[in-house]
Amino acid sequence: MDTIPFIETFPALSQFEGLVHGFILRDPAIDVKTDRETALARLEGHHVASLKAMGIAREHLATAEQVHGDVVAACDPDEPIDFHFPETDGLMTRTAGQYLGIYVADCGAAFVVDPELRACSVVHSGKNGTAAGIVPNAIQRMVERYGSDPADLVVQLAPCIRPPAYEIDFAAQILADCEKAGVPADQIHDCGTCTSTDLDRYYSYRVEKGETGRLFAVMGWKVEA
Repeated sequence: MDTIPFIETFPALSQFEGLVHGFILRDPAIDVKTDRETALARLEGHHVASLKAMGIAREHLATAEQVHGDVVAACDPDEPIDFHFPETDGLMTRTAGQYLGIYVADCGAAFVVDPELRACSVVHSGKNGTAAGIVPNAIQRMVERYGSDPADLVVQLAPCIRPPAYEIDFAAQILADCEKAGVPADQIHDCGTCTSTDLDRYYSYRVEKGETGRLFAVMGWKVEA
């Protein structure tokens, strides 16, 4: 469901009042046939404009370096900040007004929401991260740091590459791992979309042989009025 141009949202997350989320899509007008850092620099204006349309200030957005590992960092400053976490593939927060952003281009972006405690996590989980169990690790970190109950959590998996375009079905593994971690099956959602099938809408690292842009998964809770 798209409410803003270039931003995909998910009904399972839109049901929660005060939760802001979005999967920022490809802008076909931007040339991203280059290396990752150059592509991200070219996409900065597009991403900032999309964040603004979502009501998110760039200076309140934390991002991660993303090294295909299993580290999940907490971002709970006294005041919302713009912060970049090195050697990190997952971010979590219980700070209202603090937003989290993860870049992907075929890898999975998992949104994990605790609507009871108003906490959330955004996780980058491709082949290696899934094998390392980063999404269940994020769930466990939310349990330990925030007191989240896995039975309360809602998980949404964004578009990512899938068979037959990719030989490993890491999306299915993420869903199974979440259920094993205690999230009820009916609270685990997958859009089912393969990023390789629509290059007007998504970036695909595999199809575009590494020279492409990045989709941007963003989430956080608004400050309560």
